[in-house]
Amino acid sequence: MRSDHEIQTAFILASGPFTGGLLWDRVGEKLREAGTEVHAATLTGMGGGAAAAGGEDEGEVELETHIADVVGLIDGVTAPEVVLVGHDYAIHPVLGAAQRRVERVARIVYLDSGLPQDGDLPLALVPDTDVQALLRERPDATVPAPAPDQWQRWGNTTGLPPADLERLSSLAAPQPGRTLTEPLRLTPMLKGVPTSGILCTAGGLTIEAVQRMVTSGMPQFQALAEPNVGFFELETGHWPMLSCPDELATTLLRAAAGEGHRLSPASSRPFQGRPFLLDVPVAARERTGRLDLHLPDSAGDGGPRPAILFVHGGPLPRDMVPAPRDWPLYVGYARLAASQGVVGAVVAHGLHTTSDYPAAAADVAEALRVLRADPRVDADRIALWAFSGGGLLLSGHVAAPPPWLRCVAASYPVLAPLAGWVGVDPRFAPAAVLPKAGRLPIVLTRVGLEAPEIAATVAAFLAAADECGAALELVDVPHAMHGFDVHEPTDETRQAVRRALSAVLTHLRA
Repeated sequence: MRSDHEIQTAFILASGPFTGGLLWDRVGEKLREAGTEVHAATLTGMGGGAAAAGGEDEGEVELETHIADVVGLIDGVTAPEVVLVGHDYAIHPVLGAAQRRVERVARIVYLDSGLPQDGDLPLALVPDTDVQALLRERPDATVPAPAPDQWQRWGNTTGLPPADLERLSSLAAPQPGRTLTEPLRLTPMLKGVPTSGILCTAGGLTIEAVQRMVTSGMPQFQALAEPNVGFFELETGHWPMLSCPDELATTLLRAAAGEGHRLSPASSRPFQGRPFLLDVPVAARERTGRLDLHLPDSAGDGGPRPAILFVHGGPLPRDMVPAPRDWPLYVGYARLAASQGVVGAVVAHGLHTTSDYPAAAADVAEALRVLRADPRVDADRIALWAFSGGGLLLSGHVAAPPPWLRCVAASYPVLAPLAGWVGVDPRFAPAAVLPKAGRLPIVLTRVGLEAPEIAATVAAFLAAADECGAALELVDVPHAMHGFDVHEPTDETRQAVRRALSAVLTHLRA
């Protein structure tokens, strides 16, 4: 074993909600045997340690408290290089602390955690929707620690026998609500800090799936393909420090050494900058709050026009530039609609995390209200057209279609939460509500080269539609991929867009 003055790397290990430093005993032992310095964090009020430090009341503990805890651990490190490991919730205080001591941080490891952005609430990554509802109503409420049979509501428990689940509960403490309801504030200071992602694949997310996200060209995933980002997989559930501590320790050492699988970047320019696959004439555009109207020529002549509201995909970062409503994709669809004599509208909704579906649905509902109130729009002839992750936002309209909604459409939609999508409100389940749709026309564009995890949600939706006899029209594009309408155009893809629009227009004009 090396003497202290030879130690070059220190690990600071921070675990997810309710838990503290005792969870890392075996991992810490293996890392020390490898000659590293180890600090297992017990954040203020968390399990296995003292309650609130400094005389704080439990209700006063917030995310900022935990950031300060991690900063204090960094300041106590003697080794020159610090590797911060954030598991689940703890990635939030880890990131908050890293930007305050960025000169000390050699690497940040995301251990089966989300990728929070500036302004995100840790609550957005809480998979238990009951807890989400509680804290949205009472942000300072305390969340009880799970009983042994309740941990599956917080993550996949593969690899944890009953004795380990008992141990999890014995080491856990209630989570102060304000640690989950205070937004994380980040600056560009962390850009360039090497990072590693460790995926616990029993939860369904794999390196292959992440690569597909990057290849799609969607902007929020492109940073994952930077050269200083490496990925690892562990074939276990959400608590690898208990289910496979030796393998986790080995993986952390490899991450600290800069190893890990590198993703390939998207082969063409970012999704948001790619041109629409059809040449369409420019239409007059008006912006009111979250709603853009693209108006046909002589929109005021001949009475009100039908309208299509286009709903962009997501989740997308809050600070996207350009914003989705300005992407050539959605502008192209809106102009295409306007060229056919209907109002093409685009809504800028707030789907930034997977727990934002209720807020995004409210934005869509408000956009529909504003759209229908416009005197140039026929309030009784409206269609709703969603893309990608916006597909879940069709749920409420399918469950209770109003008489003025003549059609819903979906292009390469996500129709059920994907692996890693935590905290999605269970109301957003299009297949489950299909029997309530009656004879509402549904136009669905399906791509043959879809990612398997998304294709499975579409297949389940089609099976449900067949079982209940839904009025569904399928536009198949066998040789197209997700987002095909901004990839290199072909006769097949151009015809698919025209077929889908023609079907929607037929229902609007019936």
